[in-house]
Amino acid sequence: MNPTYDFKGQVALVTGASSGMGLVTAKAFAAAGASVVLADVNTAALTGTVDALTSSGHAAIGVTCDVSDEEQVAALVRRAVEAYGRLDMAFNNAGIQAPPTDAADEPADLFDRVNAINLRGVWTSMKHELKQMRQQGSGAIVNCSSLGGLVGLPGRAAYHASKHGVIGLTRSAALEYAPRGIRINAICPGTIATPMVTDMLAKGELELSAAIANQPIGRLGEPEEIAASVLWLCSPGASFIVGVALPVDGGYTAR
Repeated sequence: MNPTYDFKGQVALVTGASSGMGLVTAKAFAAAGASVVLADVNTAALTGTVDALTSSGHAAIGVTCDVSDEEQVAALVRRAVEAYGRLDMAFNNAGIQAPPTDAADEPADLFDRVNAINLRGVWTSMKHELKQMRQQGSGAIVNCSSLGGLVGLPGRAAYHASKHGVIGLTRSAALEYAPRGIRINAICPGTIATPMVTDMLAKGELELSAAIANQPIGRLGEPEEIAASVLWLCSPGASFIVGVALPVDGGYTAR
């Protein structure tokens, strides 16, 4: 059983919120009473999710946003504050995967695209969230890294570079903002049963049996388990947790 949280009167922002871990986390924030701002590039999916939340009595808005574009991210945060007056929590989750590539053959445009979303997108999101939280003197941010931010794997140089970078951003910003009442942490998901992983399986970029075997718990993770970790890190229960890169990986990185 997951703990329950009371986030009434608080505002949560989630990027990459139209599917997978972002969608489930946004719903969890709403279920805990938060007003939720959902951001994604997929406008149609975003609209459907927001409609479902509001029809169930939750306070939620959707904002189409490409996190690789700083102007769009700045507008996203402004929209959140215009709608709800503040920003208390953020899950910077938007990210993409890249097909396995020999490091000597990796195209520069692929490297740039992966890092524009996975690393620059987290940097930009955190930057503009902090502008608002700095004014308030409070807030909690969770950045989405990956087990790929803690280890290396053949064929994944660009992706793992981006996820290692997220941890560096998190730790440095966490030290800077902890004295100002703002906690910043990262989570490092293992292989989670999301549409991204389903797509990788369909393309032959990942083998299900191997993915399961690599996680000592003996199964894929569920998006709800990621959401539970994010909400805990944003809650008073994690009030002394600052600058961590928390593996949520079924034991993968414990080997």
